[in-house]
Amino acid sequence: MKRKIWGAFVLLGVLAVGAILLFLTYRTYGNWDFALKLRGKKLAALALVGILTSFATISFQTVTENHFLTPNILGLDSLYVLIQTVSFFVFGGAQMLSQQSLAQFLGNIFLVTLLSTLLAKALLKNRNLFLLLMVGMILGTFFSSISTFLQVIMDPNEYDLLQGKLFASFGNVDSQFLGIAAVLGLVLISLLWYWAPKLDVLHLGRDQAINLGIQVDHFQLVLLIIVSMLVAISTALVGPVTFLGFIVVNVSYQLFATYEHRILFSGGALLALVALVGGQFLVEQVFSLNTTLSVVIEFVGGIYFVAKIIQERGKQA
Repeated sequence: MKRKIWGAFVLLGVLAVGAILLFLTYRTYGNWDFALKLRGKKLAALALVGILTSFATISFQTVTENHFLTPNILGLDSLYVLIQTVSFFVFGGAQMLSQQSLAQFLGNIFLVTLLSTLLAKALLKNRNLFLLLMVGMILGTFFSSISTFLQVIMDPNEYDLLQGKLFASFGNVDSQFLGIAAVLGLVLISLLWYWAPKLDVLHLGRDQAINLGIQVDHFQLVLLIIVSMLVAISTALVGPVTFLGFIVVNVSYQLFATYEHRILFSGGALLALVALVGGQFLVEQVFSLNTTLSVVIEFVGGIYFVAKIIQERGKQA
């Protein structure tokens, strides 16, 4: 088993290094300084989003005891879209784009985290995780409905500017946002790494975790807050990417066949790096930017999600 795990790490490591080298050096035409500076910022954004997403999704699935759920089930993406839509509707798209600041970036993270934390704290008092997920789905639909209504009555020019903001973009990341996002993200994933042994125990089930000395209610709430912050940081940085975590984490489960969270965290981060950097390379160099990485991820993720459901139903039949 250990040999298989190390073999998977070596394979992903080689693929990651190869993808990074291709992404940084292919078709630079001798303009090394300019190309590496531009692509280096994209690479940092890709790596950060991949790491944050993998850590958040693995932790969330451990809390929910379900490999089909992702943090987006709580409506975090829909909330981000609503915040952006209301801002553009009230203040105007041109003004919002011209006055983007670190305060706005942190404000988006704070609002998303605050609402999800209040929701989790209120519903976990009843120890009903299923109710939390259902309410999260309902709120996500509610947020989407309000956003759609405002977008319909919005000025067409404002709507056009808004759409550019709502689609995930790895090429237009502000360096000041990237720096603070990296610092916040590093602190949060360090906490999850430190608590990985507790997550291993929590994976055994609620009753077993309580018997082994873990304060499950408090630990679940803290985990949900951290997961919400990780998703908020990633979404505020590049925009919503719904299926990325689902793809990366479920493939990691198959590759490593373990429930040790530090192995899954490391493997998921490497796999996300390969997927994002390799995907962005294909989008830029093969498809000549005729599509976007987020569209490719959503398309592949949707197919993979349906395939997993069919596979699980086949096992139960």
